[in-house]
Amino acid sequence: MTRGVVLHGTGGVWHVQCEDGESVEAALRGRVKHAGKIKLAVGDQVTLDSDAGGSGWTIVEVLPRRSKLSRREPGRAHGERIIAANVDQVLVVFALRQPEPHVAMLDRFLVIAEANSLAGVVVVNKVDLAGEAEARRLFAAYEAIGYPLHITSCRTGNGLVELREQLRGRTTVVTGPSGVGKSSLMNALYPGLQLRVGEISASVNKGRHTTVGAYLHPLPDGGFVVDTPGLREIGLWGVPSRGLDACFPEIRALRDQCRFGDCSHLAEPDCAVRGALASGRVDASRYASYQKLLDEALQTEKY
Repeated sequence: MTRGVVLHGTGGVWHVQCEDGESVEAALRGRVKHAGKIKLAVGDQVTLDSDAGGSGWTIVEVLPRRSKLSRREPGRAHGERIIAANVDQVLVVFALRQPEPHVAMLDRFLVIAEANSLAGVVVVNKVDLAGEAEARRLFAAYEAIGYPLHITSCRTGNGLVELREQLRGRTTVVTGPSGVGKSSLMNALYPGLQLRVGEISASVNKGRHTTVGAYLHPLPDGGFVVDTPGLREIGLWGVPSRGLDACFPEIRALRDQCRFGDCSHLAEPDCAVRGALASGRVDASRYASYQKLLDEALQTEKY
C-alpha cells in the first residue's frame, strides 16, 4: 500500500500522485464508495493498494480532510459540491478589463472562502489594459480590510514574482469568473503547467469555459494549485444567516459593539456596523453585498 493525493478524475478513474512522485490511475473501491457520504474530490489524501500483479491500483481509504472548499450545487439544487479538499487559500482572480469586474461576485467568492475558514487572496489581472492606479482604486476596499491584493499582467509580467511567492508551499484554489485570465496567469507563473487558454466572446463579454472539472497541479517549488472551471453562478453552501456577518472581516470586527447580540445590522438601533457605514469606515458596496447575501441565506432557510 501507498499514500497519495488526488489530482483529478474522469469517468470513475482517478489520477493520483503517490508519495514517491509517480502518478497512477486508480478506481475507488466499492465499499469505500458506498460507505458514508464523502464524495472524492481533488486534493483528497488517499491510501492506495495494488493488485497482485501490480498492474492496477485501487483507492481503499480516503483520509480525514483538514479543510475543504465547497459551494452550493448550481441551478435549483440545494446540495453541496466540494471543489477541493485540504486547501490552504483561495486565489480569486478578476480582470481589470475584458471582462469588466463585478465586485459583488468577488464578495461571494470571498464569503465562500471565509465560511470554509480559508484565507482569501485577491488578484486583479490584465492591469496593462487600464493601469495599476485604476486597479487600486477599484479594489481599495479589499486591501483596506486585510485581503492580500496582487495586481498582475501576463503581457508585461507585472506582479508575477510576488504572486508566485504567495503560492509557494501552499495548496491554492484558483478561481474567478470565466475569461479573466486564470489559465494564462498560471501558465505565465509556471510554463510547464500548459493550461488551456480560451478566448473572450465579444458578444456577451464573458469568457468561454476552458477548464473541465477541477484539476490539482503540483508546483515545481512546492505546493499545488487547483485549476477550476469559470463559475458564472456562485451559490453559498452551509452559511447560515446568523453567521454571515462573520464572513465579512470588517463587519466581524464590529459586531460585538452592537447593542444587541443578535443584531442583523439592517435596522436595529445602536448598530456599530451601520454607524461605521455612515462614517465611511465600512464600504457601501461591501455592505450592499452583505444585505443581498443575507436575504439569500434567509430565503434558503425557508425551504
